[in-house]
Amino acid sequence: MTSIKKSLLDLRGFHPMIYILLIGTALARAANAMSIPFLAIYLSKETDLNPILIGLIVGAGALSSAFGGFFGGVLSDQFGRKRIMLLALYIWGLVFIGFFYTHATLIFLILNILNGLCRTFFEPVAQALMSDLAPSEKRIRIFSMRYLAINVGVTIGPLLGAYIALEESSVAFLFTGLFYILYAVSLSLLLRLFNISEINKTKKEIVTIVSAAKVIMRDSYFRRLLIGGIIVTIAYSQLDSTLPQYLNQSFVNGIEFYAIMLSLNALLVVIFQIPLTSWIESKGSLFAIILGNIFISIGYIGFCFSPNLVFLLISIFVFTVGEILYFPAASAMVDRIAPDHLRGTYYGAQSFLYFGKFIGPILGGFLLNQLGGSGLFVTMVFLTLIGTVFYRIKFERNTTKIEHNNSF
Repeated sequence: MTSIKKSLLDLRGFHPMIYILLIGTALARAANAMSIPFLAIYLSKETDLNPILIGLIVGAGALSSAFGGFFGGVLSDQFGRKRIMLLALYIWGLVFIGFFYTHATLIFLILNILNGLCRTFFEPVAQALMSDLAPSEKRIRIFSMRYLAINVGVTIGPLLGAYIALEESSVAFLFTGLFYILYAVSLSLLLRLFNISEINKTKKEIVTIVSAAKVIMRDSYFRRLLIGGIIVTIAYSQLDSTLPQYLNQSFVNGIEFYAIMLSLNALLVVIFQIPLTSWIESKGSLFAIILGNIFISIGYIGFCFSPNLVFLLISIFVFTVGEILYFPAASAMVDRIAPDHLRGTYYGAQSFLYFGKFIGPILGGFLLNQLGGSGLFVTMVFLTLIGTVFYRIKFERNTTKIEHNNSF
């Protein structure tokens, strides 16, 4: 409780737009979690697609996110955060309205590709804007509160989505689309009110996609960070893709179980993320990554052997502890290594982790179709552990740099 109180007190005195973006992040994630996690279930119920094709549609959004984040970040460094954020939000709203009206497989695929592009145009740019507005020594705390805001939204969203899905499965898409358009209008007015268009005008270096790509390619430390993250993300992506399909196949009330599990996952992050962040800071990032991935692996083993909701909830509890340990330690390093004039680019390039979210649903759909839940989740355990070994190699080869950045 003391850690949470301290974190809230540390937020006093920041630019008002930071508070607005944190609140908006929570609301936007609630709207998104009301619909997208149920896309796989919706497609399995409303279409004749097999799990592999459903995985392809779900994974297509992640693949477009992998490229979209980098380009969105570069464009925000070049043309400003405000324009890119608002454009992404307006298009995002139209995409979800399209989900509501379409019944064609190809259109679902195209819309989810656009969904991925909009997500990674908006989120890294909003994160970069918060970083621009905060003093450097306070950015880790801001990002911790952003992670908290995300999970507040994800706590509420699945419960609303499950309720709506039971009544009319496509209405959640319409609600989400209308929210994003409303959010874009509100954010536009607030950005104008606080004159955010003036932020970053002191930056002198001209950023282009080519010059930004050259910087990223020369940064071997960042490249290894991305490769290790992609491996772990392949396994982690099963939470949003094959896990709901597996639960729907294995339990009569699988959809409700999944909604409860997702909400518990987010609620646990809300409760424990900040206290555990303080603990991680004292232990170091390598320790947090190794221990976190061990917990994630134990959680996956629990999923495939759980006979009822109680054991599923125990498994998601263990899984969530791993998530809390792993993600802050892995993501906070990006801010430390990013040059100021390329902060949006580095945050955007971090979206290359979505390659794992593209590969994961397709691989997971294949394994679920061929080997069932046990084969699927045991494979994900091995991938998680392989990713952990890769992180260890990476950290050992960068001992000097890690020690220099040992505050996480």
